[in-house]
Amino acid sequence: MERVFVDTNIILDLLASRDPFYSFAAELFSRADRHQVKLHVSTLCFANLHYLLSRQLGPFKAKNTLLQLKALVTTLPVLDKTIELALASDFRDFEDAIQYYCALEHSIPILLTRNLRDYQNCYMSILTAEEYLKSRKWRDGEEEA
Repeated sequence: MERVFVDTNIILDLLASRDPFYSFAAELFSRADRHQVKLHVSTLCFANLHYLLSRQLGPFKAKNTLLQLKALVTTLPVLDKTIELALASDFRDFEDAIQYYCALEHSIPILLTRNLRDYQNCYMSILTAEEYLKSRKWRDGEEEA
């Protein structure tokens, strides 16, 4: 099963039903639920999402939403080396640098984001959810082993 790292903005597209990106995020997570792709996020992603969702939904609903999300993703730790690499990088956005180096440190070959321009000169495939979904041949109706 293909392993993919998902940036926070893709998850927010799903949880906040942000058009026109919601449908691609929903399909991506639906395919993860059907075991067609394995989605990974960083621990930083959960912290960021909790902060943003708590402001919108309140802490109780935010936590319940994240519990549902956790069932669909594997959480990867942000290591000390990850922070060192992010601090030494040329990324303009520090959070993006942490996400990128977290994926790289855990050998995830693909990172999905809507901020493509923030991930230039990277050593992995950087795609939008739409690009990723359209580039794969899915076998609908069956799960992959």
